[in-house]
Amino acid sequence: MPLCLGRKFRKCCVKWEAVLFRQMSFLACSENRPHPAVRNDNTLPLVVSRLMTARGARSLGQGALVAAFTLYLHALGWTAPEIGATLSAALLAGAVLTMAVGPLSDRRGRRRFLLIYEALQAGAALLALITAWPTALVLAAIAGGFGRGANGSAGPFAPLEQAWVAQALPAEKRGTIFSVNAAIGFIGMALGALLAGGVQLLIGPLGPVLAYRPLFLLSLAGSVSAFVLIAGLHEPPSARQSSVRPASPERLGENRMLARLVIANTLNGLGIGMIAPLIAYWFALRFQHGPGTIGPALAASFVLGAIGSVAVARVASRYGLIRPVIVMRGMGLVLLTMVPLVPAFGISAALYALRTGFNQGTSGVRQALVVGLTRDRRGLAASLQNVSIQIPRAVGPLVSGLMLHEGMLRTPFFIAAALQMAYLVLYAWFFRGYAAG
Repeated sequence: MPLCLGRKFRKCCVKWEAVLFRQMSFLACSENRPHPAVRNDNTLPLVVSRLMTARGARSLGQGALVAAFTLYLHALGWTAPEIGATLSAALLAGAVLTMAVGPLSDRRGRRRFLLIYEALQAGAALLALITAWPTALVLAAIAGGFGRGANGSAGPFAPLEQAWVAQALPAEKRGTIFSVNAAIGFIGMALGALLAGGVQLLIGPLGPVLAYRPLFLLSLAGSVSAFVLIAGLHEPPSARQSSVRPASPERLGENRMLARLVIANTLNGLGIGMIAPLIAYWFALRFQHGPGTIGPALAASFVLGAIGSVAVARVASRYGLIRPVIVMRGMGLVLLTMVPLVPAFGISAALYALRTGFNQGTSGVRQALVVGLTRDRRGLAASLQNVSIQIPRAVGPLVSGLMLHEGMLRTPFFIAAALQMAYLVLYAWFFRGYAAG
């Protein structure tokens, strides 16, 4: 990109960022308790607003590929086990990356790793845009995490974002800001899923395979935009140094809470992996629908996820970080068991959308809880949160794909419901009475 165009592009990103956050900036400063990272003019810290803007840019492509990537592979003639294995490999590779860079970022900073992630994403999108060669698509899916639905986050590098945002905010604000951040991702994914529905209009002139290719442009554009936004940030020296403390009662208590987090998340990840990565493909098999209807249906689920995130932000400020998670995810669990039982696409899609609103609406407050479990190891805590979900989640698409190949369309939902029920029980037990900050 020529230098002059790069400067203009950066100015456009900054201008969009200012407009987007002008009305919500009061959220970071409405309390009387001071925090050094929050300015006195009632605006969000620059690092927070930039990272939230980058999340919005990424989420468009992620939403489009959640709705259409598995359908694209299906149009190419891939079988359900092949699709499931590809998604599982992508999730597993992401977990490995998280384990490698999460704790390291506590010592060496977040910015450089996030820039590497954006470069990988852009390369993967470009590769998938120019070829449908199976080996290349598998590599692109693994590098780009296509179809995983990261809600606009930096995929396996998401813990770095969470730790960086948490560092810039006082503890009492994290639940609210993390929930708003999640809502931004859901809105972007909804728009992306709606755009994926436009594939139906391109099938006529381009054919059933090439019609999907333009969607990778959204992923490419989102990665380039996020790269520009993050490249303009600077970390203070304190952000790149993590003090090493000897074993102490406080450190041992933190380790105990992190161990509980891993145990609970393992069940949650298994349950998520059985359903979420293959839901568009499941709708195609169950109801013989295409991207023209599946895309808008998933868009509705993301919109409800955004609404749920904003609602939980308000509730959490009054009732804490635990009770809203238990109540809302419990309601989502009931809806999940109903999705495969109804005979009509519209009803099933509506139930799934409502389930997403209740279930995913809690993601922000759950992230706020995680980064509050430790004092100076937020990168490690957020990485454990990600890895303990993603490694079990990587198993789900492969198992679910084999079941779908055998015509077992309801079984994955019931297994997922049982796993997530067990997760809720452990979550309520392990973190009862906990309040971040």
